[in-house]
This record gives sequence, C-alpha cells and structure tokens, in this order.
Amino acid sequence: MADVLRYSAFTTDPAGGNPAGVVLDAAGLDAAEMQSIAAEVGYSETAFLVPAGVGVFDVRYFAPTAEVPFCGHATIASAVALADRGGPSELTFRTRSGDVAVTTGVVEGRSSATLTSVDPYVELVSDESVEETLTALGWQVGDLDPGLPPMTAYAGARHLVLVVASRSRLASLDYDFDALLGVMTAHRWVTVQLVWREDAVTHHVRDPFPTGGVVEDPATGAAAAAYGAYLRSLGAVDLPVRITLHQGDDMGRPSLLVVDIPAGDGGISVTGNAVALR
Repeated sequence: MADVLRYSAFTTDPAGGNPAGVVLDAAGLDAAEMQSIAAEVGYSETAFLVPAGVGVFDVRYFAPTAEVPFCGHATIASAVALADRGGPSELTFRTRSGDVAVTTGVVEGRSSATLTSVDPYVELVSDESVEETLTALGWQVGDLDPGLPPMTAYAGARHLVLVVASRSRLASLDYDFDALLGVMTAHRWVTVQLVWREDAVTHHVRDPFPTGGVVEDPATGAAAAAYGAYLRSLGAVDLPVRITLHQGDDMGRPSLLVVDIPAGDGGISVTGNAVALR
C-alpha cells in the first residue's frame, strides 16, 4: 500500500477531531487503487495528492465506499502534513470541484491551515425532500428552527442544511442509515449538515455521511464552508463575520472549526488545526 500518513483535523488532541488519511505523492495510483486504500484506511476520507508545481497539487478524496469531489478536513490534514515537512506556505489544491487556496502557519506553537472554498451557492429544497429526510432521521418538522429554512448549500460539495430549535434535538441522533442514504443519493448530497445555534457566532453541528459509508463525521470542513454560504445567503449574520462550529462533541471527538464569511459572493474560509496520529 502507498505511504499513508494519518492526521486528525480540527483539533490539537489526537483523541479529538476527524482523522484523515493523507498520501502526499499519489502519482501512479489509479482511482481503483485509491478507493482500495481509502477503504483499508477506513477514515471518513483519505486525500491523494499529486505534485503539479511549486505549491500546487492535484488532489482527489476518497471515502471508504466512494469518491467525493471535495473534503475539507482532509484538506486541512494534508496542508498541515505538508507544513510539518516543509514549513508554512501558500498552496493550491486542484480538486474535482475547482482550485482551493490553502495557507498554512503556526499559531501558539501548533500547525494550522486555512482553506478558501470555491465559489459557493445555495438552492431551495422541496418540502417532500425535507420530509423524506426527517423521516429517515426520525425527526419532525416541529423540531426545526422556523427562522432558518432547510436549503441545499454547496462550497465544493452539496449538503442539505437543517437547523434545529434545540440542543437536545441535535444530541439525539439515531437515524435509519439505508433510508437516509437513499434520499441523499437521489439528491446528490454528500452530508446532511444538522445545526443548532447557541448564539449568532457559536454553532453546534453534526453530519451524517452514509454516502461515504460512514455513520457520522466528527468534523466536516466542506459542510462548514457550505453552511457559511447558507448563512450569508439568508442574511442571518452581519458581514463580514467569524463564527465557530463545534462538532464531534456528541461522538466523544470534539472538533473546532473556524469559519470566516466575507461580504459579497466569494469563497468561504475554514480554519483548523491538525495533529499527526502516528
């Protein structure tokens, strides 16, 4: 098997965050080999990088059962792995969704990275699709926050955003894996971003990921960027703004994602630490 590094993203503690596999030089590997490696690694995603110039990499992301067009936590993990070996730098990741700018640095002695997404967009979603999703989750329409409607958001990958009215509703997640997989596959959603707003800049999130063969992600950078676009499109925050997303707490793998939402129509930036696992 190729040399696979293992990093946990959006944490400084190996017991937290979302683990990712990282292959820093995947030249010569085909898609089938990448998929096989990702399945063997077993993390939510493994990133495969092919150097394409100074600071430029062609990148593909594979979950255990499928390729995804963009993955935020594996991007952060890969960038920190590169920084650990070559120091802070400005990078370009050429992904299936487009070019993603990534910067790395050291904050309080710990490696961190910031990605800026491709141009995002937000779409309406039908009541029927929402009802199918809620049924799979075992939730009710009354569980949702009426001030923030369900929508599909994209910042490199498509996610359904559902904002709930209470922290207790978010904490109770025991969904029908096959049913949710069917709904998500039909609508090409990579994850479902489930959110509770503690206040204007503090949000708690969970992300079921059955399309990748994973019950739940402990930290989802692509969905965080999409959520930033969602909030901007609804005028739900004063811009520009920095918000924090707490994810993974209900799984015992606390993660912290920092999201910068600029005014205008540009990409959303997501920042986090990453730590080597072994």
